[in-house]
Amino acid sequence: MGFLGYRCLSCGKEQGGGKSLYGCPACGSNLDVVYDHAALRKKVTPKKLEGRPWTHWRYRELLPLKREIDFPLPVGGGPLLPSARLAHRAGLKNLFLKDDTRNPSASFKDRAGSVVLAKAIEEKASLVACASTGNAGSSLACLGAALGQKTLVFVPRTAPKPKIAQLQIFGARVLAVDGTYDDAYDLCGKACREFGWYNRSTGINPFTREGKKTVSYEIWEQLGRRSPDLVFVPVGDGNILSGVWKGFRDLLALGWIRRMPKLMAVQSTLSNSVSRTVASRRGTGAGTPVRLIPVQATTLADSISVNLPRDGAAAVLAVEETGGSAVEVTDLEILAAQKLLAETVGLFVEPAGATGVAGLLKFMQGRTLPVQDRVVCLLTGNGLKDVGAVLKYVGEPPVIEPRLESLKKTVSDLL
Repeated sequence: MGFLGYRCLSCGKEQGGGKSLYGCPACGSNLDVVYDHAALRKKVTPKKLEGRPWTHWRYRELLPLKREIDFPLPVGGGPLLPSARLAHRAGLKNLFLKDDTRNPSASFKDRAGSVVLAKAIEEKASLVACASTGNAGSSLACLGAALGQKTLVFVPRTAPKPKIAQLQIFGARVLAVDGTYDDAYDLCGKACREFGWYNRSTGINPFTREGKKTVSYEIWEQLGRRSPDLVFVPVGDGNILSGVWKGFRDLLALGWIRRMPKLMAVQSTLSNSVSRTVASRRGTGAGTPVRLIPVQATTLADSISVNLPRDGAAAVLAVEETGGSAVEVTDLEILAAQKLLAETVGLFVEPAGATGVAGLLKFMQGRTLPVQDRVVCLLTGNGLKDVGAVLKYVGEPPVIEPRLESLKKTVSDLL
């Protein structure tokens, strides 16, 4: 294993490996997991990956685990789908959709949950807890059930009912907090410190980023071991974006790619802390500490509705260091992208899962990219997780009498 320890993303202080750490002991900021890439270059090569099962465990040497785990459910390995119709709509030649809705709990969060649970089991955790708007929690509950690990999930009481149902059917202990996601997050942290529980929550646990980074490895392989040019990522807490960044940084450090892609952070205008922070830092010098601008999030895309992103500083750095951009879209544009994906590609994703595509369409307005550029959008969650927003957008179907005459009047435009 090439896992050396941790480095603070803010003050740069390093810590040795060992048990999980929640935040920098010196300044409290989030930690980044550090590897010995020189040793890893000798241990694993692209050739060695060939023939391994197409899950994210194929990259086991690049994960911070002491030993390989016999994981009961397949995580990762979702297809990278070309979409000519959507590419034409965006004015692109090479557009790819990374479909992570096919994971066991139907969301991208299984990448993080699987690695964190494996780490928790290494440390003989009695209970693993997290705060979630739904997806991270349902992932923890689903994978915890498969592993026989006791789990507890704090959710805001406004979380969509289908996501709450997922949590409960998997057998997790669920507590609905009368407050926001940020309130649930803070309570989870206090409870874990008080009772000695293992905290899986986004950002504060650095291993969430390690699980999510595997999507970058897969994109690289699926593009013929080449780096994309731009990657559009829906952003709430910022942890998916920071994970994508970490994955491509690993590939660069291993010498498997020659350049980083530009990472594009896409947020709702009603939950735009990272975007506003990126804008406020234009013209500042490299190395300037990131001070996130908190907002009062009200977006209908609940999975990215966050007042103060818990891995937001890393997300800001990911945009800045790769020469990317932060793109804001309205909730209406998110819903329109969700419907467009369904109609042109045949994929039903939740509003947050369509946010990257909404950002791509917004970004491309009045722009052209070199014809050879490869653009990737992450699709992060299945649409059945939140049908309420969809029904408000598409409306109810017309009700007709069971007679041919009534049908003819209703579908006259089809005849």
